[in-house]
Amino acid sequence: MSHPCLTCGACCASFRVDFSAHETQACGGSVPDGLVVELTTSLCRMRGTDHSPPRCAALTGRLGQQVACGIYEWRPSPCREFEDGSDACQRARRRHGLAPLGDN
Repeated sequence: MSHPCLTCGACCASFRVDFSAHETQACGGSVPDGLVVELTTSLCRMRGTDHSPPRCAALTGRLGQQVACGIYEWRPSPCREFEDGSDACQRARRRHGLAPLGDN
């Protein structure tokens, strides 16, 4: 059975993703510069998550069917820390009309 995130993607199309500029390639990190919007000298945002409605530019596929992160190995810390099944996850799923995840 595949991971539930691979058929969801709701978090990537629900929230702003802000993170330290130190995580960008330009500052020695791994997040590709082309997917970064600079907010301040120390804060960046994933491109697309500042739109209304948000959708991360690194997200590929169709929500609720099949999705993937185009920069999974290089994603920023908020994405690494996001937990499937968390309250934020369940809110994002509801926002996109997806059923809640069961207990992990």
